[in-house]
Amino acid sequence: MKIDNKLVDKLSGLSKLEFEGDEKEAIKNDLNRMLDFVEKLQSVPTDGVEPLIYMTDEKGKTRSDESKVTISKEEALKNAPQKDSFYFKVPKVIKKG
Repeated sequence: MKIDNKLVDKLSGLSKLEFEGDEKEAIKNDLNRMLDFVEKLQSVPTDGVEPLIYMTDEKGKTRSDESKVTISKEEALKNAPQKDSFYFKVPKVIKKG
Protein backbone atom coordinates (compact mmCIF):
# COMPACT_ATOMS: atom_id res chain seq x y z
CA MET A 1 0.00 0.00 0.00
CA LYS A 2 1.31 3.40 -0.93
CA ILE A 3 0.79 6.31 1.43
CA ASP A 4 0.28 9.51 -0.57
CA ASN A 5 -1.31 12.91 -0.01
CA LYS A 6 -4.68 11.66 -1.26
CA LEU A 7 -4.77 8.90 1.38
CA VAL A 8 -3.64 11.29 4.13
CA ASP A 9 -6.39 13.73 3.10
CA LYS A 10 -8.98 10.94 3.22
CA LEU A 11 -7.79 9.77 6.66
CA SER A 12 -7.73 13.33 7.98
CA GLY A 13 -11.31 13.82 6.80
CA LEU A 14 -12.44 10.60 8.49
CA SER A 15 -10.66 11.48 11.73
CA LYS A 16 -11.74 15.14 11.65
CA LEU A 17 -8.11 16.29 11.79
CA GLU A 18 -6.30 18.81 9.63
CA PHE A 19 -2.71 18.37 8.41
CA GLU A 20 -0.83 21.02 6.47
CA GLY A 21 2.71 21.15 5.08
CA ASP A 22 5.26 19.58 7.40
CA GLU A 23 2.55 17.90 9.48
CA LYS A 24 1.25 16.07 6.42
CA GLU A 25 4.77 14.85 5.57
CA ALA A 26 5.31 13.72 9.17
CA ILE A 27 2.03 11.77 9.10
CA LYS A 28 3.00 10.15 5.79
CA ASN A 29 6.36 9.14 7.30
CA ASP A 30 4.69 7.71 10.42
CA LEU A 31 2.15 5.74 8.39
CA ASN A 32 4.88 4.34 6.15
CA ARG A 33 6.91 3.29 9.21
CA MET A 34 3.84 1.55 10.65
CA LEU A 35 3.20 -0.33 7.43
CA ASP A 36 6.86 -1.36 7.21
CA PHE A 37 6.65 -2.69 10.76
CA VAL A 38 3.51 -4.71 9.95
CA GLU A 39 5.26 -6.17 6.90
CA LYS A 40 8.17 -7.23 9.12
CA LEU A 41 5.72 -8.88 11.52
CA GLN A 42 4.08 -10.76 8.65
CA SER A 43 7.46 -12.24 7.68
CA VAL A 44 7.98 -13.82 11.12
CA PRO A 45 7.37 -17.59 10.97
CA THR A 46 4.59 -18.49 13.40
CA ASP A 47 3.89 -22.08 12.37
CA GLY A 48 3.33 -24.25 15.44
CA VAL A 49 3.27 -21.30 17.85
CA GLU A 50 0.36 -21.42 20.27
CA PRO A 51 -1.59 -18.18 20.69
CA LEU A 52 -0.75 -16.26 23.84
CA ILE A 53 -3.83 -15.86 25.96
CA TYR A 54 -2.33 -14.31 29.09
CA MET A 55 0.89 -12.39 29.53
CA THR A 56 1.66 -14.16 32.82
CA ASP A 57 0.80 -17.47 34.44
CA GLU A 58 -0.79 -15.73 37.43
CA LYS A 59 -4.50 -16.11 37.90
CA GLY A 60 -6.66 -13.15 38.83
CA LYS A 61 -6.70 -12.53 42.54
CA THR A 62 -10.22 -12.05 43.79
CA ARG A 63 -11.61 -11.44 47.22
CA SER A 64 -14.54 -13.25 48.70
CA ASP A 65 -17.84 -11.44 48.38
CA GLU A 66 -18.94 -10.63 51.90
CA SER A 67 -22.12 -8.76 52.69
CA LYS A 68 -21.86 -6.27 55.52
CA VAL A 69 -23.85 -3.25 56.60
CA THR A 70 -21.76 -0.10 56.75
CA ILE A 71 -24.53 2.47 57.03
CA SER A 72 -28.07 2.17 58.31
CA LYS A 73 -31.12 3.06 56.23
CA GLU A 74 -31.87 5.97 58.53
CA GLU A 75 -28.34 7.40 58.11
CA ALA A 76 -28.54 6.99 54.33
CA LEU A 77 -31.85 8.84 54.14
CA LYS A 78 -30.91 11.51 56.68
CA ASN A 79 -29.75 14.08 54.08
CA ALA A 80 -32.07 13.07 51.23
CA PRO A 81 -34.01 16.02 49.78
CA GLN A 82 -37.12 13.81 49.49
CA LYS A 83 -37.77 10.41 51.01
CA ASP A 84 -40.64 8.01 51.55
CA SER A 85 -40.19 5.63 54.51
CA PHE A 86 -37.21 3.53 53.32
CA TYR A 87 -36.72 4.96 49.79
CA PHE A 88 -35.25 8.00 48.07
CA LYS A 89 -37.80 9.96 46.04
CA VAL A 90 -36.65 11.36 42.75
CA PRO A 91 -38.45 13.33 40.02
CA LYS A 92 -40.07 11.32 37.24
CA VAL A 93 -37.92 11.42 34.09
CA ILE A 94 -39.68 8.94 31.76
CA LYS A 95 -42.93 9.81 30.06
CA LYS A 96 -45.39 7.11 29.12
CA GLY A 97 -46.78 7.36 25.68
